[in-house]
Amino acid sequence: MADGTGDDGTLRGWMEAKLRAELAPARLDVIDESHLHAGHSGARPGGETHYRLDIVASAFEGKSRVERHRLVNALLDDAFKRGLHALALRARTPAEAA
Repeated sequence: MADGTGDDGTLRGWMEAKLRAELAPARLDVIDESHLHAGHSGARPGGETHYRLDIVASAFEGKSRVERHRLVNALLDDAFKRGLHALALRARTPAEAA
């Protein structure tokens, strides 16, 4: 994970491992949508540039939507430095997801 890839060698795997370790989410879906952006700015051959993230974690309790996004973006800072271009984010508490 220190090299910016997960156990499976992907950025997706690294992001999943990082978020699980830091936030202990009840639910985590990390979806690579890079193929939908082929030819667009920020896209690159091989993908792993555009992701959709749906995360449910008690760590978001008492935090605004902006604070939740800032928290996740800070945790994934290395992913952005390694080529992540866009992240669509849905961050909810367990009560909000119920």
